This record gives sequence, structure tokens and C-alpha cells, in this order.
Amino acid sequence: MTLLAHDHVVIVGAGLAGWRSVEELRRHGFEGRITLVGDEVDPPYDRPPLSKQVLAGAWPLTHTLLATPEKIDVARLELRLGVGARHLDVANLTVTLENDDVIEGTHVIIATGARARRLPWHQDSFFELRSLRDVRRLIARLDELSAGDVVAVVGGGFIGAEVATALQRRGLRPVVLEADDLPLSRVLGSTVAQWLGDLPERSGVELRARQRLAGAHYDDAGDVDVLFDDGTTLRARALVAGVGAQANVEWLADSGLRLDNGVVVDSNQLGAPRVGAVGDVASFPWSDGTHVRIEHWQVATDHAGALVRHWMSGESSPRLIPYFWSDQYGQKIQVLGHPHPDDDVVRVKETDDVHWLGLYSRADVVSGLVALNQPRALMLSKGLLEHPTTLDDALASAPWGS
Repeated sequence: MTLLAHDHVVIVGAGLAGWRSVEELRRHGFEGRITLVGDEVDPPYDRPPLSKQVLAGAWPLTHTLLATPEKIDVARLELRLGVGARHLDVANLTVTLENDDVIEGTHVIIATGARARRLPWHQDSFFELRSLRDVRRLIARLDELSAGDVVAVVGGGFIGAEVATALQRRGLRPVVLEADDLPLSRVLGSTVAQWLGDLPERSGVELRARQRLAGAHYDDAGDVDVLFDDGTTLRARALVAGVGAQANVEWLADSGLRLDNGVVVDSNQLGAPRVGAVGDVASFPWSDGTHVRIEHWQVATDHAGALVRHWMSGESSPRLIPYFWSDQYGQKIQVLGHPHPDDDVVRVKETDDVHWLGLYSRADVVSGLVALNQPRALMLSKGLLEHPTTLDDALASAPWGS
């Protein structure tokens, strides 16, 4: 199925995946109409810097902009911002917006991403860090605080650690409240979590593990008492929650698409012949026969390219190798592949406690790479994931170098 000049691609979701879809369509020569729908009023922007450079005060918000006015003009793009979608008719390829406007296309790309998961006792006074609105609101509160003021960070995963790092750089005192024995154990496994376990202490950030939170109470000044199951409290000037994300698929409930922790797609990102899903919202097939949903910046970019190539030429994309990174506590963590938390892992290149490379394996086949401050060694080893490689062969070839 080749896209033609009379076709109209409607992209629902104006984040990274939606914007990359626009860029890929034009880069591959599509001359037809493109309409980009987004529920935020801001044009497409990059989210990773929000919890890093922007929150730390190193970047202005303008540095996150992906879709400048000039790029929008070059893309010949019709923008519908500030209004979300509430229904997709797959049979007729129409998208109904929250204001009841109906957009009719010939192809639809779903790129509605994910939203921050909320605590069971969520309050509007809590802070999240998913959108420009979130970071503007949080920075406004932080600007009211003084050096050394305590900010509670609920969740010690990637977002929580990055937020804590940025808060510390602003001169504040983050206290990270983690439910598990070690942060990141559910994502990277207990062994790697142990290897990374002393990073907060090294940087001077207080991490409290095995925390059982019961709620929070705000006073009129905006300060908060975090309540624990044992009856104790933590007094803080603000509370930031980073406890995961969930796919934005509710608007597709009666669309006829298969939904299971996201929009279920095939290897070409298709949920239906003329409907694709990309980025955080897509549940795509993995090599072990399961479907996975991966909330990584690079995956969103790769998905957009794969879908557009298929629609433009029928070409299927090579095997996807997920990649993500996190800058936290003054260190850089990078992961290639999609390892399971219970995979075996071994260090193969180690300079010291904060410079190492690890290999994950499952059934003696390399399933992923994890690096702490070893970016070159990680990328030199990417070939181990481009085709099935046994752990013995990987150790023998040692592509990471000396």
C-alpha cells in the first residue's frame, strides 16, 4: 500500500512520536495532507530534557521545542492543538475530537503516548513531570523555596532519580521515597540495581527504601506532610510523584482495535491496514513471541520510521534494538536491548565502581547491555544484539575493547 498525493494522514498525538511521523512522511516524499492533533496547546516538544536540563535550570523551555514555526511551514502541516481526540472510527477512518469536530483521513497514526500514573491518594497539589504544563507548574513552586528546603520525591526509578538530581542542583534537599528494596530492580533486575544502589549516597541525595506511604496532607502554605503506614510523617515543601506511566488508549475503547497495555500492532506498527500506532502507546511484537510496550525516546523515533517506510514502499524494517539513557546522581546509565529483570547479567568491562559494562543473557543468548559511564563500550557492543549471539561467543569476541 503506497501513500499517494491525494491521501490524508491524520496523526493523533503531538509528542515526539507524532512529530517524528510528520518528519518521516515528508522525508520519504509524501506529498499529501498531514493533520496533527494534540490535546496540549504547545506544539511538539522533547520530553526527556524536562526532568534533566530544564528542571535543573540549565535550559530554558524553548530549548525543548521540536516543531518550530519554520519546520511547521516546511512540513506543510495542519495543526489542531489544544483539543484531544475522543473517538476513532476505523472503518471510515474518521477521528472525532473532544469539541465534536470530525476529521476524515485515508490513514491514521495513533501517537497519543502515555500519561503519568497517579498514586491511589493523588491530590491536585502533587506535582508530576510529564508535560510542559507540569514543569512550568513545578518550577513556579520551586522558585518559592529556599536553599536546603526538603522536597519529597515518590518513586526512585528513572524519572524520580532524574528529578532528585535536578532538585539537588537547584540547591534543594530531595528525599527519595522508594517502595522496593532497591530502585530500578523491577526494570533492570536486582543484580544491576545493587550495582547502582550507592549512587544516591555518593551524590549526597537521601534515599529511603521500603517505604509504605499512606497519604499526604497539605496546609494553606502549600507545604505537605507525607504520611507513612507506621504513623510517622515527613514534612516537605512539595511532593513530586514519579511512579510510572500508563498508555492513553481510553479514547479507543470502541474503535475495534485490539487494546492490551496499549494498541496492539504487528511488526510494521499496524493495528489495522490503514491505522498504525507508534511510540509509548504501541504494544508491538518482540522476538520471544510476546508483545511489549517500551516508553523510550529512541523507540518512538524508530516506530515512526518503520510505519512510514511500510506505507510508502511496503518495506519492513530491521529488528528494533531499543535504547535509552538516564542522567542521574552525576552518572550516565545506558541500556541497549530489552532485557528482563530476571535475566542473568555479568560485568565484562570494569574500570571502577562507576565505570562498567554488563551483559544480560537469557537461555545463554545475549538479551541486553547495560553501561554506567561507558558509552563507547556500549555502542561498540551493539552488534551483539543485531542477531542472536550466545554469551560464550560474546565473551570470546569482546567487542567492547580493552
